[in-house]
Amino acid sequence: METTLSAARLAAPLQQNHRDHAMIDRHLAYAILRLTLAINILLHGLVRFPQLNQFARGLVQSFTKTPLPPEFVRLFAIMLPFIETVVGLLLLLGLWMRTALMIGGLWVAALAFGTALRSDWDTLGIQMIYAAIYYLLLANRRDNRFSIDNLSAGRIA
Repeated sequence: METTLSAARLAAPLQQNHRDHAMIDRHLAYAILRLTLAINILLHGLVRFPQLNQFARGLVQSFTKTPLPPEFVRLFAIMLPFIETVVGLLLLLGLWMRTALMIGGLWVAALAFGTALRSDWDTLGIQMIYAAIYYLLLANRRDNRFSIDNLSAGRIA
């Protein structure tokens, strides 16, 4: 009996150490996924600014066979790089994560709507991957340890 208790006492710190490492791994995995999405979305926005009018014209042209009015498509196209840049920057910093993830996810839903109207199913499949990543990040925000949100809340040790 005493041998069993001693073995249990010895094993307890090892189990705690394993749990600590698993928690750190979740935090690191979240940070890497957030960082990767942030870079992707941020650069999507930034590279469009130098040729914004050309980008908007091209998008309007690609929607000519849909019921969307060209003025609406142009406004959406002009807003797109601003939204992507802001969301990407917020994700990069880990600032206002819930809001940034909700805006990003809803923006992907709007993109998916337009893409479906164009029957561009390959692009829609890619957008569904983005939607899944936004879902994963939003649903697992508790693992968002390495962020300005946590730093300002005093939760980063």
